[in-house]
Amino acid sequence: MQRARCYLLGETAVVLELEPPVTLITQKRIWRLAQRAAEMPGVVDAIPGMNNITVTLRDPQAQALDAIERLQRWWEESEALEPESRFMEIPVVYGGEHGPDLAKVAELSGLTPKQVVELHASVDYVVWFLGFQPGFPYLGGLPERLAMPRRAEPRLQVPAGSVGIGGAQTGIYPLATPGGWQLIGRTPLALFEPNRDDPVLLHPGDSVRFVPQKEGIC
Repeated sequence: MQRARCYLLGETAVVLELEPPVTLITQKRIWRLAQRAAEMPGVVDAIPGMNNITVTLRDPQAQALDAIERLQRWWEESEALEPESRFMEIPVVYGGEHGPDLAKVAELSGLTPKQVVELHASVDYVVWFLGFQPGFPYLGGLPERLAMPRRAEPRLQVPAGSVGIGGAQTGIYPLATPGGWQLIGRTPLALFEPNRDDPVLLHPGDSVRFVPQKEGIC
């Protein structure tokens, strides 16, 4: 079992963080731990991340030590959570103005742009967690050959819907924002709509497959 360490974060939260590696099985146990922690008295929120969980407390001075002890014990007891998941197809226009880093990704991977698109769209991804922005899905399952370093200089403005690669993960920017991932395409789908009954399009555990649209494929 992966070892975990707990520590205080700021003035209101505690974190349980796992040592590498990051795996889907581990992430499923993180989901279960977040579900359990959210039911603790005095917990404001339990937020799953990648190989970690952050728990914010209503009264941290009185609750922090107990929360740390519980998280460490519960991690050892936790089982994988198999959430109700959906399969969603995400239409993407690759390359051109929609994916300005596609050529760079092709160069670094030793593939043609067309092969990058085909490989990126050839697998089913799993939403491991949401973070960075409301509704931003961090997707596990990226083919190893497409793992890419982030840009040396982040863009000041990344358009909403941009599909990018950062390290060993791929994801979708729900909102226009600065960002440093390699952008290879864009989807017209809205991943975050605050006025919807469910503001976020994707949830942890959902499966995603990208579907290339004709425009922009090199």
